Amino acid sequence: MRRLGSVQQKIPCVFLTEVKEEQSRKRESQQFQVVATENVNPIVLESNINSALATEKLDGTCCYVSMYKEQPYLWARLDRKPTKQACKRFKRHQCSYRSGKGFAWNVEEDFKTVPETWVPALRVEHQNGQPVPDEHGHIPGWVPVEKDDKPYCWHSSVVDYDARLGLVLRPSAQNEDLLEITTVPLADLMEQTLELIGTNVNGNPYGMGSKKHPVHILVAHGSVRIRNPPLVDYHQLTSWFRDSQEGRVEGIVWHCNDGTLVKLHRHHLGLKWPDGDTFLNARPVVVYMESVVQEYDNTSKDLFTSFARLNGHHFSRLRDIQFDPSPESPI
Repeated sequence: MRRLGSVQQKIPCVFLTEVKEEQSRKRESQQFQVVATENVNPIVLESNINSALATEKLDGTCCYVSMYKEQPYLWARLDRKPTKQACKRFKRHQCSYRSGKGFAWNVEEDFKTVPETWVPALRVEHQNGQPVPDEHGHIPGWVPVEKDDKPYCWHSSVVDYDARLGLVLRPSAQNEDLLEITTVPLADLMEQTLELIGTNVNGNPYGMGSKKHPVHILVAHGSVRIRNPPLVDYHQLTSWFRDSQEGRVEGIVWHCNDGTLVKLHRHHLGLKWPDGDTFLNARPVVVYMESVVQEYDNTSKDLFTSFARLNGHHFSRLRDIQFDPSPESPI
């Protein structure tokens, strides 16, 4: 299987976009709406979109696996953002020009400090040794997730640095309709980006876990394929999102053969998200922890141990996973 594109920066829309004078459906503070037009983005045609791989855009927070302290580490997304004063100037520019392009930044003075361990994302442009903000006024970047790191406690719950493992959700190799929760060596995820989804991320659109027993999991970008996706046509895609069961997703990300990534979000089409149950929750899931089930102490309360206790159990959907006694059904 070819290595799919790593999500390091904002992904452009598959269609050209325009700005409408109405409240954003995605950002409460934004008084304008960015919507798709019916015109295909020229970069799509250059990258041969017809041969691209269409994958589900998952609603979580972006992560990255790369080296730190001489071993594979999980990194959390942390965009360096402007100070309050610089943000006001930038928003005035956006309101005047409906774009962040052309705004003059002073990176040393206009941006908040970040941890010393912060690094800019790959392919961030640099000028005079300083990373350049994108058109949204952010400098995409990453910070390593340490064990028991409170700001990133949900990130740290899905990695075991001692065993060098991550908790991953992926389609089963034997049956693509079946989702599988398992452990994967962090070394196998090197230089990949993933989405952290779960109870305390983005309002939990997938209904995972509970306040008493939060559930979080990593999903490698590009791993959840969309079979028989519609053509890249505004009306066909709108109908697919609105009317089909498979279209109950946040969006689509196309991975082109030349490495280009393009996306389409429901908000680009004026469609609500989430809107009822999601397609991810329409698929059965199995917990497969056979290779590590003996590694975790039964008295521990961490997520790895909780899933190890469920080894071999099937659930009809993600929201049905629960760590109380009597899980649904063993294999």
